[in-house]
Amino acid sequence: MNRVVRLVEVAEVEEVIESEHVTHEEQGAGDPSALNAEHLRMAEAILFAASQPLDKKMLATSLPDGANLDAILPELQSIYENRGVNLVCIAEKWQFRTAPDLAFLLRKEQPEQKRLSRAAIETLAIVAYHQPVTRAEIEDIRGVMLSKGTIDALMEVGWVKIRGRKRTPGRPVTYGTTEAFLVHFGLENVNHLPGTDELKAAGFLDAIPPSGFDVPNPSDQLAPDEDPYEGEEDAPSTGGADPHDAGELG
Repeated sequence: MNRVVRLVEVAEVEEVIESEHVTHEEQGAGDPSALNAEHLRMAEAILFAASQPLDKKMLATSLPDGANLDAILPELQSIYENRGVNLVCIAEKWQFRTAPDLAFLLRKEQPEQKRLSRAAIETLAIVAYHQPVTRAEIEDIRGVMLSKGTIDALMEVGWVKIRGRKRTPGRPVTYGTTEAFLVHFGLENVNHLPGTDELKAAGFLDAIPPSGFDVPNPSDQLAPDEDPYEGEEDAPSTGGADPHDAGELG
C-alpha cells in the first residue's frame, strides 16, 4: 500500500515539474527580447563562419522567419565596434574584418605586385566617378588617346568591367567598376566614393577648386540611354598611343 502511494506522489511531482518547464518555454517563446537575442547570436555565428561576405538575402535564408536584420546587423556592428574584429558592410554585403588599427599583426610578407601605370590609375578614377562611361568619353576627359592595354589591365586586375552599350551611333560599350573594386577600397557602394571635401583633405584638390568644378555622381544602375551588355567586346580601335601607356603594370 505504501509503495502505491509513493508511486502516485512521484508521478504528481513529475507532472508539476513538466508543467513548470512547459510554462517556462512558452514564456521564453513569447519574450521578444529573448527571441531577438537568439537571432542576434545566430546571425553572429553565420557571419563568423562565412568564407565570403553575405548580403541580407543570404542571411535571411539561414535565420528563422521574422528575424529583423535591419535591427540585428547595426546591433552587431555596435557590439564589435571596439573589438579586434569589426562587422563591416562592403558592396552591400556583411563580413567580419580585422580592425584596421590591428592589421599590422596579420601582415604577410610576399612579393610586391606590379603597380598600375599612371594611365591606368587615371582611367580607373574616370571610370569610377563617371560610370557608365565609354572609351571615347574617357579619352575626352583625359585629353589623350586611350590604349586598349589600359582597359585590359584594369579588367585583368578585376576592378573594371563592361557593363552595357550606349544607345548612340556605333553602340559603344560602357565601363564601370566591379564588386572587387568596392571590396579592395572598402566602399559600401559607388555612392561612397570620396567627395570634394574628402579629396581636398587628402590633398588631391586645391583648397579652392576651379570655378564650376564638381565631383560626378556615379551609378551602378543602367543609365536611361544604356542597354545591358551582351556579347564580346568590340575589336580594339587603332589610333595614337598614350605616352603613359607603355608598360601598363610596370
